[in-house]
Amino acid sequence: MHKCLAAIGLVLALAGCSTLESLNPFAKSSGPKMAELMPFKASAEARVVWRESVGKSDVYVFAPAVVGSVVYAASRDGNLIRVNEGKLAWKISAGQPLSGGVGADQRMVVVGSPKGELLAFASADGKLLWKARATSEILSPPVLADGLVIVRSGDNRLAAYDAQDGKRKWIYQRPTPALSLRVTAPPIIDGKLVFAGFPGGKLIAVSTANGAAMWEGTVALPKGSTELERVADITSAPVVSGQMICAVAFQGRVACFDLGNGNLVWARDVSSAVGLAIDNRYLYVTDDKSSVHALDMASGASIWKQDKLFHRRLTAPLPRRGLIAVADVQGVVHFLSREDGSFAGRLSTDGSPVVAPPQVLGTGLLIQTSNGGIYAIEAE
Repeated sequence: MHKCLAAIGLVLALAGCSTLESLNPFAKSSGPKMAELMPFKASAEARVVWRESVGKSDVYVFAPAVVGSVVYAASRDGNLIRVNEGKLAWKISAGQPLSGGVGADQRMVVVGSPKGELLAFASADGKLLWKARATSEILSPPVLADGLVIVRSGDNRLAAYDAQDGKRKWIYQRPTPALSLRVTAPPIIDGKLVFAGFPGGKLIAVSTANGAAMWEGTVALPKGSTELERVADITSAPVVSGQMICAVAFQGRVACFDLGNGNLVWARDVSSAVGLAIDNRYLYVTDDKSSVHALDMASGASIWKQDKLFHRRLTAPLPRRGLIAVADVQGVVHFLSREDGSFAGRLSTDGSPVVAPPQVLGTGLLIQTSNGGIYAIEAE
């Protein structure tokens, strides 16, 4: 069952996946074909600064971790690498297949396995520091902060582990509907709170001290007459800007809340399973048809929409240097103008899908392809 649509890392926990083909971007379908890439006059120059390889992701989603100028990346077969400014510093085997990663800080790098094992290695040399057991498979990158390693497991539980020895400090869980999406996005930490989206369109703020829920916001309400129509899960990481936190739900909407008390600031109907990003002016979201939207941060009003990448299975957007970067199912990275969404640049990688969201790396960005290519990219 878990393998039925695992290629996108967003698998409905339901036997009989034939009815869910529309949610699988790699499935052959008689539906709309993805847009062909049309030529345009580039206004930005995009280039690969360096490239490394770690190994294939297989049916899982691996996002690299960035700590300063250092990059860590992992693969399905257990490879884990550290890259210092484009040069391979070390490469180790975790000793088992991996399914979730990577989380890292100055001291350690942490990954997870399909059997629910959490493994922490020393950042300096890749030496194993400790192992711990989660309640289910680990599909999301662990998050490290304030002496804790916080992990979301496949059964939608959050757990915090002591970064020194791996002992579990607390666990948070809530009721899960019979039908829900698998989530490969990490929680985020801001101050003394950890934020994560859950099935049923709920955004929850949890105390890092003890795992107690501090507030709950409704991003979307399930609607429809069937279980499938009523799926309204938050499958991507929320984003924070100042005193506001925003999240988006599949078959739901994008909503922004007061960071301190969870009061709704504004909401707008947009369905997304891949996510959103934010800068000091706009919120950007990639919807389920691979249109990219720019919304006003204060009100949610539409600023622009780029829909000429129809069904190219885009990643979440990433704003960098006046451009908005998204990558697609053919490993192409597209750069859009921040001002009007027009095409500004384009760069091809190894031809395999990019599923994990692009990461910030210095003034540029970092992507990992499904074939294991790690690309540091600059565009201006």
